[in-house]
Amino acid sequence: MEKPEKDNGVAAASRSPMALMGSSRYENEEVNTSMRTVETVLRLVPMTLGVAALVLMLKNSQSNEFGSVFYSDLGAFKYLVHANGICAGYSLLSAIIAAMPRPSTMPRAWTFFLLDQILTYIVLAAGAVSTEVLYLANKGDAAITWSAACGTFASFCHKATTSVIITFIVVICYAVLSLISSYRLFSKFDAPVNYSSKTIETTVFHG
Repeated sequence: MEKPEKDNGVAAASRSPMALMGSSRYENEEVNTSMRTVETVLRLVPMTLGVAALVLMLKNSQSNEFGSVFYSDLGAFKYLVHANGICAGYSLLSAIIAAMPRPSTMPRAWTFFLLDQILTYIVLAAGAVSTEVLYLANKGDAAITWSAACGTFASFCHKATTSVIITFIVVICYAVLSLISSYRLFSKFDAPVNYSSKTIETTVFHG
């Protein structure tokens, strides 16, 4: 009756540390693959949204008996078009690089971290300044004799509003990407040494 127990003990002992390390390495590779897939998709989403916001604004114009208005008449909307174009180009390039099964080196982690932060603020600024213009177009400003224009050019304002909303969705995507790139970068650093309170007290006492 004791033989099966011995066999189980031998089987457990036969699992060498190398086998355990290999199993752990395989699990880490699966996690990295899943994380790489999620990151690639998250980088492709703002590319699609950026192109949609860009095209919608580029085609945004309206003419009626009161006159004509084009997106290029407003600097904020031109900036939004350029920002979404830059974002779409970077998103495609970064998605291709992120999809490659390469180890994440320190220069690569720093590059993604910095560029993700920069793109986030560029697109956020474009959305914020365009929102301000849309607010003035809807409400007007009597102090500077800026009359509300959306009552006259309603279609133009609706398309611009949709483009701005899409731009803010891009900002949310890049905020998530910034968190991911921050985790990838700072997880490469060792945790700070945690001294016990007893050691600190002894040091202070002897000092």
